[in-house]
Formats: sequence, structure tokens, C-alpha cells
Amino acid sequence: MTEEQKKKIGRKLSLVLRHNPQTIGIQLDNQGWTDVTLLLEKFGKKFGRLNLAQLQEIVETNPKKRYAFSEDGKRIRASQGHSVEVELGYELQSPPEFLYHGTATKNLDSIKKDGLQKRNRHHVHLSPDEETALNVGRRHGKPIILPIKSGEMHKAGISFFRSENGVWLTDSIPSEFIDFENAK
Repeated sequence: MTEEQKKKIGRKLSLVLRHNPQTIGIQLDNQGWTDVTLLLEKFGKKFGRLNLAQLQEIVETNPKKRYAFSEDGKRIRASQGHSVEVELGYELQSPPEFLYHGTATKNLDSIKKDGLQKRNRHHVHLSPDEETALNVGRRHGKPIILPIKSGEMHKAGISFFRSENGVWLTDSIPSEFIDFENAK
């Protein structure tokens, strides 16, 4: 499979496993899992044939580790980023002193006023490094990297989780914890 084919299928998997499983007529359980065999069958009817080896390749080679198989390999789910109601079972974690949020410069006024909000997702997503945040920001327009005072947030009692693919998650980020002066 080419990289372009993997990206194209990956976008459709994100739609189904993160936002709209009804697109292909499947359901996610409370933790976001669905049966692999059923996914392959329904995905194939809607978007074109996808076999288990191809699905495994997409899961294993996705640079963002967006998807995960259950230990027995019979179920699959998205690692984070859901807009549908799921409970991924992540445990509270202590974040590093700084994390990073990539966004577009066009969003700065709103962020300065309201902080970072999860909107239609379950959490605000934060990156452990500036490069990852920059790549995220590029998807939304002219990018800017916002340093987040995650250590201070944690000391103030704000909860953090880390997904299986290393993305840090929190419910919201008040603007006082965003280091606008050192934004890049």
C-alpha cells in the first residue's frame, strides 16, 4: 500500500472510529472499541475493500499512532480525538512542566479571551514537543505554537491524562496558563 492510500484509508477510519461510526453502520462500545471483522465488512461495503493485513499495516505504521488493537487483536479503536461519547479509561498522570498546543494564528484572539476549549471533542490535545505541535498547527492555517504551563496547571488541581500514542489530554486550559509571550 502506498503512503497516499494509507492516508486516504486512515482519514476514513478516523471518521468512523472517532466521529461517526453510523457512517458504515457500526457501533462503538463505551470504551470506543468495535469488532475488527465487522469493521472490515462494513468499511468495505461503504468505502471499498479493506483486508486485515492492510488494516494492521495502517495501525502499525501510522506516525501518530491514532489506532490501537485490543490485546487479543479482535477489536480496534481510535486512541483519542473522539467527538462521540466514549470512556477511554486513561489514568490521571502528572505532566511535564511545559506542553505545547499547535493551532492557527487566526485563533489567537479567541484563545486569549477564552483559553483553549475542547469544543466538540472530549479533551484539549497537547503535544510533548514543539515539532509535533507545529505539525498540528499547520493543519489549521498559519501555525503558531503555544507553550502551556502544564506543571502549574497540575499544581492548581487540573487533571491530565496521556493517550496510548503520547498525546496529553485535559478538559480545558484557562488563558492564564498559556505562555503567549513565548509563542512561536
